[in-house]
Amino acid sequence: MALNSVNTNSGALVALQNLQATNKELATVQSRINTGRKVDSAKDNGAIWAIAQGQRSEINALGAVKDSLARGTSAVDVSLAAGESVSDLLIQLKEKALSATDRSLTTAARGALNEDFKAIRDQITTVVGNASFNGVNLLNGSNTAGFRALSNTAGSTITVNDEDLRLGQAIVTVATTSSISTGTLATTALGLVNASIDRVSASLARLGTGAKSLDTHANFVGKLSDALENGVGNLVDADLAKESARLQSLQTKQQLGVQALSIANSSSSILLGLFR
Repeated sequence: MALNSVNTNSGALVALQNLQATNKELATVQSRINTGRKVDSAKDNGAIWAIAQGQRSEINALGAVKDSLARGTSAVDVSLAAGESVSDLLIQLKEKALSATDRSLTTAARGALNEDFKAIRDQITTVVGNASFNGVNLLNGSNTAGFRALSNTAGSTITVNDEDLRLGQAIVTVATTSSISTGTLATTALGLVNASIDRVSASLARLGTGAKSLDTHANFVGKLSDALENGVGNLVDADLAKESARLQSLQTKQQLGVQALSIANSSSSILLGLFR
């Protein structure tokens, strides 16, 4: 190649290649600063992007797990509150039934006690019927399979069994027609109430264990989700302090490249001096 040619300027070509390379690096750095990521698409780094996408899907799925656990916790909390009310009502029933076993009561007094007993008895049905959250009632026998909350992204579940606290069932054996209108009926009712109090306490203990299990697992899932997010950040997030310093360097390099290209382009004009 001729060293002094007006047709081919090798110096300008080299300067242009270097300037284009600098501009490309500068565009990459600016993209990282704009997005905050060093890997924002599969084009940047296919393997890292694929790993990050997989973990993002896991994080989103864990969000569904947390929602399910939250619904389960709320349903069990409502059941616990209602169950505690049932226990309190049974204690009141015990007081009325025990008072009615007194053979010296007048007919009027016994009748008043019986009316109180029936009103409290019926209140248990009201409490149990209203112990619902988002359509889930663990106390009225409508959810024999219990509440199943998601425990992981594979679809496994944590089950909190239902506790049927309706009148006349296995736990609360006080019947819907139980009465203390006579001394004999009062003695029978007292036995049923005492047994029901013990069984309701056991039911509430089981519900409390289930609620604690849901809370513990929800806490774990929250920590797991945070750890995965940090892991994805470690893979794809850009070091902005480093990128800022690199930006300054590349901007200076770009200016020098433009200057070098200008000098290279003007070199051919020197040849004009040979013809003067």
